[in-house]
Amino acid sequence: MKENYDIAVFQGDGIGPEIMDPTIAILRDLGQASGYKFTFKNCPAGAAHYAQTGDSLPQASMDTARSSDAILLSAMGLPSVRYEDGTEISPQIDLRKALNLFAGVRPVRIFPGQRTPLNMPDGREVDFVLIRESTEGLFHTQGCGEVSENEARETLLITRKTSELLFRFAFNLAQERKQAGRGEGRVTCVDKANVFRAFAFFREIFDLEAAKYPDLKSDHAYVDATALWFVQKPWDFDVLVTENMFGDILSDLGAGLMGGLGVAPSADIGLHHAVFQPCHGSAPDIAGQGIANPFAMILSGAMMLEWLGLRHDHAVMVEDGARLRSATEAVIAKGDVLTGDLGGFATTDEAATAVTAALRAG
Repeated sequence: MKENYDIAVFQGDGIGPEIMDPTIAILRDLGQASGYKFTFKNCPAGAAHYAQTGDSLPQASMDTARSSDAILLSAMGLPSVRYEDGTEISPQIDLRKALNLFAGVRPVRIFPGQRTPLNMPDGREVDFVLIRESTEGLFHTQGCGEVSENEARETLLITRKTSELLFRFAFNLAQERKQAGRGEGRVTCVDKANVFRAFAFFREIFDLEAAKYPDLKSDHAYVDATALWFVQKPWDFDVLVTENMFGDILSDLGAGLMGGLGVAPSADIGLHHAVFQPCHGSAPDIAGQGIANPFAMILSGAMMLEWLGLRHDHAVMVEDGARLRSATEAVIAKGDVLTGDLGGFATTDEAATAVTAALRAG
């Protein structure tokens, strides 16, 4: 069983470093207490780095990410810094494509005491996972679309190879959730197969993969109807899988159900690598003030612990990931140490300290 782990760290832009630092401190303390060790390796990248050097993702940083056991990535991008074609600086997308991180995992969970804009019926629980294909779809021609004086074109790409990997990942996750008592073992393919041939192709591959999992359920939903049902009956979902752009939009809606992007963690996972990052942006308007919400970054760290633990058969690390998630949720539910975006007045350090205290209290 492996005990030493190299973690590539992308500090990010804006509030990125402010939420990364307490997350690393918590992860380091957990490792020391449980008998495993992290070596955190800083990887320069992002919009600010591009403004200074003309390079948004240096080859050295990519090499470190590729050789590490996992990647922690904070918020990236600055509205004021863009490429010459006007597109945003997005090294996180470059990482996804270079490392083939095809499965974007976006958990949506509303636990007792959590603020939500929903009117939750008594006894209902929202705990589902949206899986977004993260390397193809409508992001395929990112930065390379065709633009003329009178029209613009982008190309949506869906391949059988990546779709098979994506659907296999989704069904295996549904199986794990079912065994853990967190879902009924159902995967929903979200598409627009009634209009686009590409999505009919996507659905056909899904159905072929679903047939290999007779002990699990599968169904389909159009993306527009799914957006409606996210608001009307999100407790009906277990695992959903969809194309890149659809997943990008639905994941923000899912974060809204949880009360905001400040409590929304995520992971982008491939066969050999994984990136863990909050869903929110770099919030340059509050950078340097010490008031950024660290919860989504900390929850992303918890996802990293669980992924590493499962990958390396390290049961204690998996347990630590679950403990960290539960401690963070307990702080959010209690509600007396919340940052401004969640209606409170806590600083970044105060919020992170509350999570540490909850961990120690068990």
